[in-house]
Amino acid sequence: MNRTTVQIICLVLLIGLIYTGCKHEPDELDPGPDPDPTDHPCDPDTIYFEMDVLPILLSSCAKSGCHDATAQDGVRLDSYNAVMSSSVVRPGRPDDSDLYEVVTENDPDKIMPPPPNAPLDQAQQEIIRKWITQGAQNLFCDDLCDTVNVTFSGTIWPQIIQANCFGCHNGAGASGGVRLENHSHIAAAAAIPAGQFGSLWGVVNHAAGNSPMPQNQDKLSDCKITQIRKWIDDGSPDN
Repeated sequence: MNRTTVQIICLVLLIGLIYTGCKHEPDELDPGPDPDPTDHPCDPDTIYFEMDVLPILLSSCAKSGCHDATAQDGVRLDSYNAVMSSSVVRPGRPDDSDLYEVVTENDPDKIMPPPPNAPLDQAQQEIIRKWITQGAQNLFCDDLCDTVNVTFSGTIWPQIIQANCFGCHNGAGASGGVRLENHSHIAAAAAIPAGQFGSLWGVVNHAAGNSPMPQNQDKLSDCKITQIRKWIDDGSPDN
């Protein structure tokens, strides 16, 4: 075998090695964007500002002439940005946050909302404390709407009436003289036909003859309105 033949053989082998070394396993295909980027179910252990905290503030604190756009004492509590800009919350530190301090205050001259308004109950205070502890973030999730298993104690009272209505409709000074403090009051309002004053269904559904409620706020979600209708149709039980 002459020298030229040996060189040719070596060249062929070298080309083969280069080709083999350059082969790659095929890359995994990019799955592309999330087909449903809004599919983020709510975490039961997480407090969501828009869903859990804001209704409490709107009902009890950001009422007309208080901490709404008028920003009484420079504090506005009708949106996430307003709350954070008012410097009443220190993320992660509820005990150092003015918002949590005033809603848990015992001194009638310092507590918010001030008398004769009803103070936030322990469950509402805990929502605010937990939200601040978790970082006071403006998190969002998909609120799964259960319109089948609707109860007064688990749905109507805590998620709708207490969160959105109770701040104005309690005590001797209840707005419009309509009190929604317990099942008896709320069931009585639910029994009033939609076209008459004080009708629970009429106000939340913005029916003619009723003042739209919640006052000066967005209409309740379709989910909550459907839940009220389901509870009323079931006979407004104290369940």
